[in-house]
Amino acid sequence: MKSLLLGAALMALLPAAASAQSMTVDQFLTKANALKAKGVMALGSSDLKLLRNHMMTVAADYRRDIEGARIAGKAPHSCPPPKGKGKLGSKELLAEFEGIPPARRSVSTKAAFYEMMRRRYPCK
Repeated sequence: MKSLLLGAALMALLPAAASAQSMTVDQFLTKANALKAKGVMALGSSDLKLLRNHMMTVAADYRRDIEGARIAGKAPHSCPPPKGKGKLGSKELLAEFEGIPPARRSVSTKAAFYEMMRRRYPCK
């Protein structure tokens, strides 16, 4: 019975993890703009943590993919500075996402982030 309950609990978590990975730029910007409108009150919002964690996951996936390509002997997607050496602030990220034409904002935040990194850190 316990294993059945544990399995059900894990299955309930899967859609949440999948939806975090599939957030679109439009959804991200909608939440970010709503947080901006709240001003200092946004600090207590669960959406702030959601967006921060989401982008941390996207960035970690990106680093894993870059390292995986190197280990496999393939050309990496892009060539960022070592972890901790390159900084990307929330204002820069939002500016990048807002620079995407509205008609293309249905793209995932992951795809948009990867494209931004390709432009910022091309391999030479």
